Amino acid sequence: QVQLVESGGGLVQPGGSLTLSCTASGRFFDINDMAWYHQAPGKERELVADITSYGATNYADHVKGRFTISRDNAKNTVYLQMSSLKPEDTAVYYCNAYIYTTQEAWESDVRSPYWGQGTLVTVSS
Repeated sequence: QVQLVESGGGLVQPGGSLTLSCTASGRFFDINDMAWYHQAPGKERELVADITSYGATNYADHVKGRFTISRDNAKNTVYLQMSSLKPEDTAVYYCNAYIYTTQEAWESDVRSPYWGQGTLVTVSS
């Protein structure tokens, strides 16, 4: 069974910084794309940033220049460095990964989506 476990959320003042981590564990063959989403109270979950297995990145417009997504493939971990945080960044942040669970799945390019449990980021003075 594959699990994604996030860490690093918490309370931070406006203008501050925070780094989230998400590590995949369990039995799987390889990890493809990884991403961070957030969901603010009363709103739908939306993409914050994603990164391919080769390191190509994509960001939502409202975080460009403030957030950086990165990954360490050897550690099966994706990071989200957040700086110049604003109150409107307050949300539950979820890690997402598309995983090849077996070698056969990898050879057939069959990816399965997995989600972490979420970590709360609160930006407030």
